Amino acid sequence: MNKPKLLTGSLVTVSVSYFFFSISFFLLIVIMAAYAMDRFGASSGEAGLASSVFVIGSLVSRLIFGRWIEKSGQKRMLCLGLISSLAVTLLYFVVDNLLLLYGVRFLHGAAFGITTSAAATIAANIIPQERRGEGLGYFMLSVTLGNAIGPFLGMFIYQHASYDIVFGTSTAAAILSLAIGAFTSVPEIKFSASQTAELKGFKLRNFLEPKAIPISLFMAVIIMCYSSVTTFLTPYARDIGLLDSASFFFIVYSAVILFSRPFIGRLFDSKGANIVMYPAILIFTVGMLMVSQSYSGYILLLAGALLGLSCGSIQSNAQAIAIQVSPKHRLGLANSTYFIFVDLGVAIGPFLFGILLPLSGYREMYAYCAAVVFVCIFLYYWLHGKKVTRMKTASRES
Repeated sequence: MNKPKLLTGSLVTVSVSYFFFSISFFLLIVIMAAYAMDRFGASSGEAGLASSVFVIGSLVSRLIFGRWIEKSGQKRMLCLGLISSLAVTLLYFVVDNLLLLYGVRFLHGAAFGITTSAAATIAANIIPQERRGEGLGYFMLSVTLGNAIGPFLGMFIYQHASYDIVFGTSTAAAILSLAIGAFTSVPEIKFSASQTAELKGFKLRNFLEPKAIPISLFMAVIIMCYSSVTTFLTPYARDIGLLDSASFFFIVYSAVILFSRPFIGRLFDSKGANIVMYPAILIFTVGMLMVSQSYSGYILLLAGALLGLSCGSIQSNAQAIAIQVSPKHRLGLANSTYFIFVDLGVAIGPFLFGILLPLSGYREMYAYCAAVVFVCIFLYYWLHGKKVTRMKTASRES
């Protein structure tokens, strides 16, 4: 039996748009703290807040707009997010004090929340259900590549030009993202009167999709652990004399995701979630242990490869699970719920490990992270894995 077509024009268009959006957003992440200190004399704590306050804006917008993705139209919400992102990017040129910078970062986070939720929902609806793991793997490569190229561009321009050139490059990428996203063809989805009525009212289930919460909670813990790498790898590598190797860490991480994610997505579709998730969690555990015991650049880069293989596949496949278990007319809320918990992991992780760090040191902190990741095997089983096992058993018996 022939498989349904996967790489349609619509999926390519939304993925390319999302790629440029990711570049526009992530190239500002790496320079924002330095910008706050250089431009406004911010302390390290104030600069850190300037860099991370976008998470609050993202959380707020996902809670507010998650249910509107289906009610107002997926493409309309995507365009709203892309237009808002472009408008906010232009505001960086006129920011003249630290408080205003906080406000712009909050708004940029809100635009980020709308865009990512809408784009992921569009992709989920375009991708055939029987190829969703593979399709989402391809779609999420746009984020992976943007997350690799954006910070590289940000650091390169920061070192060789000015902040205005950084903001100009971000604006150019935002314009490209909007121009391409406007041509995305989104299939019209009609809902019954009962489905439409279900999304009305001030109820918790109209802000979060209950069926997506378990796997999203698991993902929050995974991302919380991974955030210890994104936040503290540079000072850790400086302390152990591996800063040169660490500069290639995320390139290796992204390269492994680029080549492995489509294969893992096909495995997810053909064999089910458990055959992918359990080995990925174990590999993630080994990767974190290797980070904690890195005494050479080769070990550190091998750890980056293992984290790319494991954490990269966990992210896309957990999102696929969140979509699979949710009703079709609530895919917008399912994606929003997934990203809300990911944002929480991103926000909570650096804070918790920042408290732990003075008490333990870098190597011990990463060893503790490895232990938490290992416990996630049982967390995954309890929240989702056992349901997959029961379904397979019931299918064989019938």
